[in-house]
Amino acid sequence: MDDLKQTLRALYTGSSRRAQMFRYFLIAFDAVTILFFLVSAPMRLSPAMEMLSALIGILILMDFSARLWIAPNRRHMLRQVYAIADVIVIASLLLAPFLHDDLAFLRVLRALRLIQSYHLLHDLRRVSTFFRRNEDTVIALINLLVFVFFTASLVFALFGQEDAGFAGYVDALYFTVTTLTTTGYGDILPTTVTQKLLAVFIMVVGVALFVRLAQALIQPTKVSYKCPTCGLLKHDTDAVHCKHCGETLKIETTGMS
Repeated sequence: MDDLKQTLRALYTGSSRRAQMFRYFLIAFDAVTILFFLVSAPMRLSPAMEMLSALIGILILMDFSARLWIAPNRRHMLRQVYAIADVIVIASLLLAPFLHDDLAFLRVLRALRLIQSYHLLHDLRRVSTFFRRNEDTVIALINLLVFVFFTASLVFALFGQEDAGFAGYVDALYFTVTTLTTTGYGDILPTTVTQKLLAVFIMVVGVALFVRLAQALIQPTKVSYKCPTCGLLKHDTDAVHCKHCGETLKIETTGMS
């Protein structure tokens, strides 16, 4: 068991080429499952869909269990947003065949894994010049997309008609975007207290995410690198010294073409 644990730790946290390829495979798996959750959200669960959902749930459970097993502080990990999201997703997938309620919208929480993975960000900073230069913009855009699709799924699950299908999901997405942007065409209106409170939530949080994305687009390009002396996190892409304390920086770069 100790050998297996060391192997898993090397794959999840190591810097070897094998470990990087393993983590990229997990990233691809996350992306495929997120796409599956979004596409299947408005669909009624058929026996084949239930089997596929259960299989995905088992794979996610295996990944989550491995991460928890090798975690140096398991309590800290279980308090993280992505861990809570995983638990909800796993439960919704494995329990779906035994429940009559539609829990499809909960699966969108899986998308939180893309913005919470330290190793994903670490690898992207190291291998992708584009990501290093546009990290804030990429993360702000992901946050906005996660919010839009999760909220659309929430609106569809709570207020959509049972037989609405894909058209009903599009209506939920349309309502979310028009509310978020405060466009207010008036063709789809909240009528109940719950719907109105949800609309207020979408407007408040959505506008904040839009502002964050706009800031990331307008602000000068910076690279994420923690100064070993003063801890300053953002520096110019070609910085040699920290502007705050003057410490020499060794920011990884592919060089100038």
